[in-house]
Amino acid sequence: MEISLLSGWLPWTLRILALVAVAGALFRLSPFWLRRRLPWVAGAAVGLTALIALLVALFGGIDDPLPFGLWFWLCCALLGLGGLAAGFRDAEWWNMASVPVAAALSLLCAANSINISTGYYPSVDAAVGDLSGAPVPQQISLEEALTTVGKAGAGRVVSVDVPAEPSGFKHRHELVYLPPAWFRTKVRPKLPVVEMIAGQFSAPDNWIRAGDAIKAADEYAAAHNGYAPILVMVDATGNFKSDTECVNGKAGRAEDHLVKDVPPYIEKTFGTASGPRSWGVVGWSMGGTCATDLAVVHPDVFGHFVNISGDAGPNLGSKQETIDELYGGDEAAWEAHDPVTVLGKAKKGTYQNSSGYFLNGDQEPKHIQAAKELDKAAKAAGMTTKEEVHPGKHDFQFGAFAFKLSLPWLAQELGLQGTGG
Repeated sequence: MEISLLSGWLPWTLRILALVAVAGALFRLSPFWLRRRLPWVAGAAVGLTALIALLVALFGGIDDPLPFGLWFWLCCALLGLGGLAAGFRDAEWWNMASVPVAAALSLLCAANSINISTGYYPSVDAAVGDLSGAPVPQQISLEEALTTVGKAGAGRVVSVDVPAEPSGFKHRHELVYLPPAWFRTKVRPKLPVVEMIAGQFSAPDNWIRAGDAIKAADEYAAAHNGYAPILVMVDATGNFKSDTECVNGKAGRAEDHLVKDVPPYIEKTFGTASGPRSWGVVGWSMGGTCATDLAVVHPDVFGHFVNISGDAGPNLGSKQETIDELYGGDEAAWEAHDPVTVLGKAKKGTYQNSSGYFLNGDQEPKHIQAAKELDKAAKAAGMTTKEEVHPGKHDFQFGAFAFKLSLPWLAQELGLQGTGG
């Protein structure tokens, strides 16, 4: 089940089988088919694929470019189906048998092309676990966590249903990582907390299944006497399709959920540290945008942030599109959540205890430029920040690398025991 979906033998096997099945669906011995009908089938498949791509670009609400492989394999699926539709009378049994196989495998390859570009499902195990709703590794119940005391070699993950009070934001169950040190005594250590936010099309477990956050935290804890920050994998979107950008808008009061619902519940339930010096926020892609924005707009809640591959600010396209679609036409709300604008208007001393870390892959020019702009504005407002570029592209594998790289810095900024912070 740990077979890679991003590279190696499985993706290539699926591609080869799909192409063989498409060839089987199209192959005819008839010269008339080869000279007359096959060119029309191929042209129709290419044209329909182009039309679908255009419609997605115009109305799909997707900002990032979609991979070429998606359209290639969609075209292959249409070729297989078109071969049957245009040549049903001439079809042999192998043509009939190949059509559903060609369509299914081509669509599977198309889906995995998107997966490869984003890195959401690095393995078969991650995909099956997420799609089936299976527990994440190291997961125990909340009751078990609250009653278990003793030496632990690794941390544990708990699923929680945070009351949507006062936000009213409809969200899914969220996940909390508790490091080994939390279980040692009945008197729980008051550990710092980090909210973890994934990308636009996401679920709370993405940081575990794709981002290896628990593995990174366990490795850090093993080198620091069992201590690591508590990680809260939050739901910033409410469902897979919504893009809230972590603000209160047409898609719901996501900002209030992250700022007003989650911290009080986590502090009360797990006895954590409180206050902005002990709370941070980490995010990748949309989550990176959210991390900066939450720390800039709410320095009284989040004192530290790690922005991995984020944008310059919450957005759904152009400034006017963002104002209309995200904030319901309220320009003042846009200004109140545009980090550069907020930082530029900040009173002296607002961010004297705040810190931030910007990380981007060297294949992300747009995000690198955004990070440099934000880093400059944050420093001018009195915040302690740093900005780095490392080899990588805009996928969750870079997000996993960047989180692991930033964790020692973040732990020290949070004042975690044994870090010298």
